[in-house]
Amino acid sequence: MDKVQRMTGRFLAALQFFVALPMPAALVRRADHDAGLNRAVPYFPLVGLVIGICVAFLWVVAASLTPAMVAAGLAIAAGVILTGGLHEDGLADCADGLGAREREKVLEIMRDSRTGSYGAAAIVFSIGLRWAALATLLTGAGVLALVIAHAVSRAAIAIALRFSTYARREGTGSLVADGISTEQGLVAAGIALSIAILLGGVAGILAWLAGFAAAAIVLIIMERRIGGYTGDVLGAMQQLAEIAAMVTLAALWSS
Repeated sequence: MDKVQRMTGRFLAALQFFVALPMPAALVRRADHDAGLNRAVPYFPLVGLVIGICVAFLWVVAASLTPAMVAAGLAIAAGVILTGGLHEDGLADCADGLGAREREKVLEIMRDSRTGSYGAAAIVFSIGLRWAALATLLTGAGVLALVIAHAVSRAAIAIALRFSTYARREGTGSLVADGISTEQGLVAAGIALSIAILLGGVAGILAWLAGFAAAAIVLIIMERRIGGYTGDVLGAMQQLAEIAAMVTLAALWSS
């Protein structure tokens, strides 16, 4: 029973971190924050699964009432609202920071709460590609694509936590600054791959590969610019992984 409670507590801690909407008090009390968020990393793809199911539900409802393009926009908007734009904000800050050359200047710009032209363009790019990709899919395929993309993209964050180091002394990313073990990383990746295979077969595997590759590219770029990751970098990794997975599935499944 203690093991089940520990697993449940870590899952709820991850869910509370990624989801902006208030959780019932009973669930908040059961969340295990004492162990540190890095211990909850294996549950990241399961949180993505939950978020993906919620977004997919709205997609199904909207698709039954409105044209595909409108329904896709509503579904993507629902995902942003559900997570409080956490990952989009990280992507925008990284895009703005890359406009500078020196490491400290990059970090300073990324810390600034204001969004610049590069950041705004990155958000448009992110929302636009996911919106367009979803709009090309039939309702059932869209459901599967949303769930796969959300699960894979959260798991892809584990790449940084296993192979990189935290580049700041404080910030959102400090919650996982201690990193994770190889086993934790493999569990997160394995759960995401299992979800992708179960829901998408070969297409799911390709979406998983595309998502992890996109996240790895973001990390490589930021390693060269700031010597590691921050909370914003993790957000950018999630966004690019989600985009890559959605575009891959749209290319394979579009009607």
